[in-house]
Amino acid sequence: MIVEDDPAVRTVVGDHLRAAGHRVEPFAAGDAAWEAMRTRLPDVIVLDRMLPRLSGDELCRRVRGISDVPILMLTALGTVDHRIEGLEHGADDYLPKPFSLRELQLRLEALLRRRLPDAAPVAFTAGAFRVDPAHRRLRIGDREIALTSREYELFLFLLGREGQVVRRDEILREVWGWSEGDASTVTVHVRRLREKIEPDPTTPRFLRTEWGAGYRLETGDAASTRRAQPPQTARPTPPSRSSGPTC
Repeated sequence: MIVEDDPAVRTVVGDHLRAAGHRVEPFAAGDAAWEAMRTRLPDVIVLDRMLPRLSGDELCRRVRGISDVPILMLTALGTVDHRIEGLEHGADDYLPKPFSLRELQLRLEALLRRRLPDAAPVAFTAGAFRVDPAHRRLRIGDREIALTSREYELFLFLLGREGQVVRRDEILREVWGWSEGDASTVTVHVRRLREKIEPDPTTPRFLRTEWGAGYRLETGDAASTRRAQPPQTARPTPPSRSSGPTC
């Protein structure tokens, strides 16, 4: 789904993605897109922030209330503060205008690969957590944790390196597939993940900050050294900054 009020951008992006083999549903306004999503959700959403009648930020918040469908914000608001705002509203990725059509395509396909895995691995327990990869669900005891696609991938990545200190640039490279980028993206997602999995986010028990070094995930099961490991997720193809037309 493309939600973009600029007809030129909407047409060019739609044509490019169709040529790459994707089915595209374009919308010029946020309220029309929301009405459509109330009956059928897309696999991934390209969302402008500045939309008529219903803003992209509000639409993103509404979608997050019903689904973890991946959302990529595509907008002229490209400062660091704007990117952080978009991520805090629930976006999984953020691409400022002007942008490369090829980069947009690669980022969307990376989101889709994580959303639609080829295999359905079995559920496993890691300390206090129960992970169900087939349905992309996370539980703590009887409580299901509602994670976005990016938050789920971040948790799995940190779980695969449990007990290790992981740098923000490494997380950005392995989870986002970016060889370079704004590390505050990681900070925002870690904060959102912590708010969902921690009994008290101000005093983290599981996801801790190692100041000046990175982050460390501990599941509360340090005594178990041979428990089932999380499935290895495919590393997204880093977006090319030099190929493809720009929009």
